[in-house]
Amino acid sequence: MKDILTTITTYREQRGWTEYQLAEESGLPQSTISSWYRKKMIPTVPSLEKICTAFGITLSQLFAEGDEPVSLTASQRKLLENWSKLDEERQAVVFALIEKM
Repeated sequence: MKDILTTITTYREQRGWTEYQLAEESGLPQSTISSWYRKKMIPTVPSLEKICTAFGITLSQLFAEGDEPVSLTASQRKLLENWSKLDEERQAVVFALIEKM
């Protein structure tokens, strides 16, 4: 799975923005953005949408590997929203379950 925080950092640095500037451009609190990195959390879909708007890109572009566009279905968006609510331990449990399927 793509490391979304690294991707956000790359887009931010390409623009020469600090985390504070990203917060200003996206309308998100800087404390929220900082906590993603401190706690190694995946942002919620609504937060990612705000980040994408600030960068002037789509969610598909944010998640794209290389230059391939990605489209998320409604169920994929729901899955991502729920995934972002899980702590690291619960994410590991979900991965273990998926690997056994």
